[in-house]
Amino acid sequence: MGAGSSRSVVSPDHPPDQNKPGLGDLPESCISFILMYLDPPEICKLAKVNKVFRAASSADFVWESKLPSNYKFLAEKSLVLGENSNNNRVPKKDIYARLCQPNRFDNGTKEVWLDKSCGSHPQVCLSISSKALRITGIDDRRYWSSIPTEESRFRRVAYLQQIWWLEALGELEFEFPPGSYSLYFRLQLGKTSSGRFGRRVCNTDQVHGWTIKPVRFQLSTSDGQHAFSDCYLHQRGNWVHYHVGDFVVNNPDPMKIKFSMIQIDCTHTKGGLCLDSVVLYPSKFGEKLMKCSL
Repeated sequence: MGAGSSRSVVSPDHPPDQNKPGLGDLPESCISFILMYLDPPEICKLAKVNKVFRAASSADFVWESKLPSNYKFLAEKSLVLGENSNNNRVPKKDIYARLCQPNRFDNGTKEVWLDKSCGSHPQVCLSISSKALRITGIDDRRYWSSIPTEESRFRRVAYLQQIWWLEALGELEFEFPPGSYSLYFRLQLGKTSSGRFGRRVCNTDQVHGWTIKPVRFQLSTSDGQHAFSDCYLHQRGNWVHYHVGDFVVNNPDPMKIKFSMIQIDCTHTKGGLCLDSVVLYPSKFGEKLMKCSL
């Protein structure tokens, strides 16, 4: 063996110098400072190195850097902390973990979560059930029915058999982190059920009236922003996110948003529509959202 190789062999008579510094000798605060610049999955991996890294990875300032600016509002709104908890006492790592899961509020009709797909700075996303909307004739079984489905976050959707005048109105008061957001209605033409061998089947027999006149989607905000879009509903048998418009949040104050879906041309009926929810995502997620079904 060459001299270079022989020096790399540790003799049992000469064990490594136990006095040399190792990873465990690094100050915990220094490790935490480094971890603050990593993504959450990387932090969790390094927490397994040793006890010092594990303790450093739990530092509040590490995880507070990953939380959105409105995390206290989110935690209180979705009761992540519990009614009697103080968010200053709950570890920020625990708050982060809970907010990355779907959290219901407003009697279970709304859901908020942090989307982790954008790396070290998760984005706030919202979904609003059809039950939270004011819908024309919703209590009249001649027009609407509530049907169970695994294809909805809320496990039920509003199904329209037939109606002349359609209005679905909603509003939300929420504290968003600064940024640009997009609002969508999640709709499907046709009623889904499970067929033979659990195969997905969508019945479109009652679908009619959506290509005669467009549906108008609108939104407005408490600071004076407005947006609308007119869409014919063509695609049958699949969930589609219909883009209503975008709005911008410049400050952390609560913002009130009103939104609607309207088709009030009474020269014809329309029907065969499933209304699942209204969703709000950061605008940069638009392309991703259009591809997903939930």
